[in-house]
Amino acid sequence: MWRRTFATAGDGASSRALKGKRWDALVIGGGHNGLAAAAYLARGGLSVAVLERRHVVGGAAVTEELVPGFKFSRCSYVQSLLRPAVIKELELGRHGLKLLPMNPPSFTPCLDGRYLMLWQDEELTHAEISKFSKRDADAYPRFETPAQYENQLENFCKSVDPLFDSPPPETSQEISSFSDRIRDKSRSSVFWACCLRRGLDLGQNDMVNFMELLLSPPSKVLNKGFETDILKATLATNAVIGSTGSVHTPGSGYVLLHHVMGQTDGALGIWSYVEGGMGSVSSAIGNAAREAGAQIITNAEVSRLTLDEYGRAKGVLLADGSEVHSSVVLSNATPYRTFMELVPEDVLPDEFLQSVKNADYTSGTTKINVAVDRLPSFQSCKLSYPHAGPQHRGSIFISSESMEEIGSACQDAVNGVPSRRPSVEMTIPSVLDKTIAPPGKHVVNLFTQYTPYKPSDGSWMDPVYRKSYADRCFSLIDEYCPGFSPSVVGYDVLTPPDLEREIGLTGGNIFHGAMGLDSLFLMRPVKGWSNYRTPVQGLYLCGSGAHPGGGVTGAPGRNAARIVLQNVKRSSSLCYFLVGVVKSFCDIQ
Repeated sequence: MWRRTFATAGDGASSRALKGKRWDALVIGGGHNGLAAAAYLARGGLSVAVLERRHVVGGAAVTEELVPGFKFSRCSYVQSLLRPAVIKELELGRHGLKLLPMNPPSFTPCLDGRYLMLWQDEELTHAEISKFSKRDADAYPRFETPAQYENQLENFCKSVDPLFDSPPPETSQEISSFSDRIRDKSRSSVFWACCLRRGLDLGQNDMVNFMELLLSPPSKVLNKGFETDILKATLATNAVIGSTGSVHTPGSGYVLLHHVMGQTDGALGIWSYVEGGMGSVSSAIGNAAREAGAQIITNAEVSRLTLDEYGRAKGVLLADGSEVHSSVVLSNATPYRTFMELVPEDVLPDEFLQSVKNADYTSGTTKINVAVDRLPSFQSCKLSYPHAGPQHRGSIFISSESMEEIGSACQDAVNGVPSRRPSVEMTIPSVLDKTIAPPGKHVVNLFTQYTPYKPSDGSWMDPVYRKSYADRCFSLIDEYCPGFSPSVVGYDVLTPPDLEREIGLTGGNIFHGAMGLDSLFLMRPVKGWSNYRTPVQGLYLCGSGAHPGGGVTGAPGRNAARIVLQNVKRSSSLCYFLVGVVKSFCDIQ
């Protein structure tokens, strides 16, 4: 297939270029996964157009100037999960991606004047934990028992990591020829053989521990391994972040594993800020896509998928009434948005629709982006640094001194009201990134839990109600960091309904759907359809609602593009074969 390239133009010229052209592939949604899919498809020789509803690409990985002079990572706010293969293959460093590692990774202040700081350095971390428990300090790096799980997590990550970069071994619904069935079965056999080998490498004891981590509540695993409340709570935050579950919810261990699988510059589990905000991730991927020939159009909302008389994808209908034509469409929207709202009625099987409709899209997350006129000062950690100290560089866990405290915050949301004392992860990226705030001022991200989608005591549409929750969070921070509230010069609140409306996240769920064990791998998004294909021929899913799930990984986009390219290659081979048959028949005649 000949490579086709298209120059990038402004929105008007780009929109005009859409009309009357038949594209090899269309991508609905310019989030980072959609952009990654477009980059790989364009590099594979296809003509590709990305259709983004908003005025800016990036989806949840976006940078926006919400307060004059302050640039916020409006939704996602730190980076680690972006797949090394995506960074390398798309040459994202050359396209502007610059990572700023967070060291130390975490700081948890206490109201009694103490604090816990976990470093990348083993000796420093041992000294920090020893302030609370010598036993825990010794246990933390040894990891010799099932409960001493951090090193086990590293081993588990190495076993699970390859699954991120390949489609699940789903039996394709579209395969009809004998040779394709044999090829499909061979790929599945190789996949399961590799999984078996990784299981054998772990050994029976570690495999049992792995299952315990996945199936047990994080509180059970942590209580068996450690005695210090603040250490257990700090570690538990990764198991509940972005979910509605508590530290006592069985099966939430995978979310913990998912969040420690990332890496920065080859270092496992190290998170980083991105210079220019998380929008720089999307910008770098978008630049790679444009360089490969993809065209990215903003302010182009898709209202419906269009089908031919055989029920196959033939393009999309835009909100302005214009049609864009392609027999291959990839959706970076959530499964609910894709199948319940974009696909025409009476097309999808009832069982499939019911699975999509009844999936868990609930969210307990509210993101608050804050501009402050001075650096927060923590009363428990008055280190002698002229400006920012280590306590400002990583994730700062507020109101997370014990797992019971996190559990109480969750219970409030279960009862239908926003947490009275929310669990807050604070980050201050402007400490390391000097491009996002005016000199001497700072950008503060507050990732707060738990907030129900529809509170029973008010409405998120009520400005007074919204402000009361923001003030509650600021007042809570004041307890640890006196003077925080007066330093606020502006802020932006994204509640679950806001995340749904503004970013397109159904239910406000940041993962495009829950990350429980019943919603992963061969079960994501729906049992029987985990390989990015859908019941509509020519329609593929390329967002976080597909394997391997949420986070800024780029994996769903990359994997989906590879499946599309395989199918295009197979279709091209069949076309050449049929042409050859017809030609031979004509020659005989």
